[in-house]
Amino acid sequence: MSLTMYQASIPVFTRALNILSTLLNKAAAHAEENKLDPETLLNTRLYDDMFSLIGQVQRASDAAKLGTSRLTAIQPPSFADEETTFPQLQERIAKTIAFLDTVKPEQFDGSEEREIVIKLRGQETKFTGQAYLLTFVLPNFLFHVTTAYDILRHKGVVIGKMDYLGF
Repeated sequence: MSLTMYQASIPVFTRALNILSTLLNKAAAHAEENKLDPETLLNTRLYDDMFSLIGQVQRASDAAKLGTSRLTAIQPPSFADEETTFPQLQERIAKTIAFLDTVKPEQFDGSEEREIVIKLRGQETKFTGQAYLLTFVLPNFLFHVTTAYDILRHKGVVIGKMDYLGF
């Protein structure tokens, strides 16, 4: 049996979002144990033109829900980017996972060849569904999850590769 578009997306998104949630819990605990203002972690960027930790979590959420919605032709939930605390980021992750949990494997039927057109830097870019998932959505999603991990690690949160991998 071959790998389905559902198998290559929803379980990957859900697992990584759960891992991201665990990383955020460790970050909140780190801030509390070390008497740090949580905003120190939440607003950290690796470089000036990159998103903060908050932005990384928001973009990971968006990549999962928008990628899924484009592949399944269902309406994604809309989340305002208003999170400023760890609990609010946790709520966003939970809402994203709740949305992903509603998507059924059969909603991905035919998505491998579905044309997906998105605007990237003002230009229309066309993909087949499979190329969109494998060369854009998954790398973009994992980039933001990884960058969130990197911000936390950079700020001294005691996490390692096994935390990122979910073990």
